[in-house]
Amino acid sequence: MPEPTGVIHDIGYQRYTGPRLGRRHVFGALYLHGLRTAFGLGRSAKAKIFPWLVVGIVVIVAAGLTAVRTQTGQVVMTYAQFADAMSWLVIFFVAVVGPELVSRDLLSGVLPLYFSRPLPRGDYALAKLGALGTALWMLLGAPQLVMFLGAAFTTKTGMRGVWDELLDLLPGLLYAALWAVVFASVGLLIASLTGKRAFAAGGIVAVFLMTAPIVGILSIMPSRTVNELAMLGSPTSLIHAVGQYTLGDLLAPGGQTEAQIGHFGPVYVAVAVMLVAGCVALLLLRYRKVAAR
Repeated sequence: MPEPTGVIHDIGYQRYTGPRLGRRHVFGALYLHGLRTAFGLGRSAKAKIFPWLVVGIVVIVAAGLTAVRTQTGQVVMTYAQFADAMSWLVIFFVAVVGPELVSRDLLSGVLPLYFSRPLPRGDYALAKLGALGTALWMLLGAPQLVMFLGAAFTTKTGMRGVWDELLDLLPGLLYAALWAVVFASVGLLIASLTGKRAFAAGGIVAVFLMTAPIVGILSIMPSRTVNELAMLGSPTSLIHAVGQYTLGDLLAPGGQTEAQIGHFGPVYVAVAVMLVAGCVALLLLRYRKVAAR
């Protein structure tokens, strides 16, 4: 019987003996990485162009509104109305950032690495969803803070004026959170369906923009009930309707709310909740199927 000729060489590898941080820290790291990715941080200069261009636009608009209010004393746009006015930018932001967060991982085939212990499949989707939602909230909320600071430092009624301004700001931030939650849920679900970023971006834009004509058609139907429910036809108009019902004059001054949605405010709120819940459930199901392949 020949003598064995193989030799085991010790090349210096050592076992890891440090702390194992576990699921919570993995989730946090993935969330933070997704948030940085949304703004191109830690990536090439090319990846930073679009997100920071959008940030620059919304901040410049907020600064302009603040300057006009400082000079004239007139409120050109409330905090909630600012979120509405910037919604078209949010659509394109989601169309670019959503595929960056999930489509790249689908295309490169790195999901089995993410789904190894201790990260469950659902945590990946929720971390990405949280990162996109936070990025959108910051995109709409940070300019509102600029507007608030400008108003607070120029108020003529002292602390009373600052307090009143704060009471106007908080609903605006909550309304921005509504935009962020709905857009992130719908956008990330669409992006998770394909590894091709161009297709994902096109699908996101199509869902948010091509549904708008449905609202227009329903709003001119002869039935008043159909007219008042027309804003269910698009995610963007759905958010606006919920804002009208919950914020009232802060978003739709002059009694416009009843003229547009009638007494169907609770219906719009319920549909918005079901839309977000349904998108999150489908997103979790999507990644359960991806991991099972």
